[in-house]
Amino acid sequence: MQDADRAEAWMAVEDYLTVTLVGEDPAQVSARESADREGLPAIEVSAPQGKLLMLLAKLTGARKVLEIGTLGGYSTIWLARGVLDGGEVVSCEYEPHHAEVARRNLDAAGVGEKVSIRVGAALETLPALAAENAGPFDLVFIDADKENNRNYVEWALKLTRPGSLIVVDNVVRSGQVLADGSGGSTQDRDIRGTRDALALLGSDERLDATAIQTVGGKGWDGFALALVK
Repeated sequence: MQDADRAEAWMAVEDYLTVTLVGEDPAQVSARESADREGLPAIEVSAPQGKLLMLLAKLTGARKVLEIGTLGGYSTIWLARGVLDGGEVVSCEYEPHHAEVARRNLDAAGVGEKVSIRVGAALETLPALAAENAGPFDLVFIDADKENNRNYVEWALKLTRPGSLIVVDNVVRSGQVLADGSGGSTQDRDIRGTRDALALLGSDERLDATAIQTVGGKGWDGFALALVK
């Protein structure tokens, strides 16, 4: 199968799974479309991945969710729909324009009151959250600048409790995470940051982790999932 045919098959299967199992509603579709109109990069999670985030929030009985990387709020909508009644999502976003688009999308989806968007560099926001005793968070979703992934995991450990889940997106990067033999390079800051995060997830005794490869409309990638012990 040629690469183009393979990608087309991935997309067809993803569409089938979305229709059969996920069922995006108009607000979620609108969130993706408005982000595109506003010029945001099309790097939000897929619909099946978003549904997985919602299910993880429900499985953990999450009352507090921390998201690092809001973008247009698509994944945030899924997370907000997964928290318990009275729960909240704190989402960190570096770009003010992204935060504005996300806020409109969250309000349109009816979850705006559940979400607090913190605008600014996450490595400044996270210490502030710790100082405010904002945690512990039951679920942390990391999907921001990849070069700081290890730093984000370290902060996630400080802001969670035993039984919390940490999810790190984009850890395969079309196989480039291997660095050797797949076109990747340890000189690439995003790849180095991802490898450093995976090394921490695998070596820190406070965590029990795995990673899953994914294919679909977003190409070949994957996510890591870690349980705080």
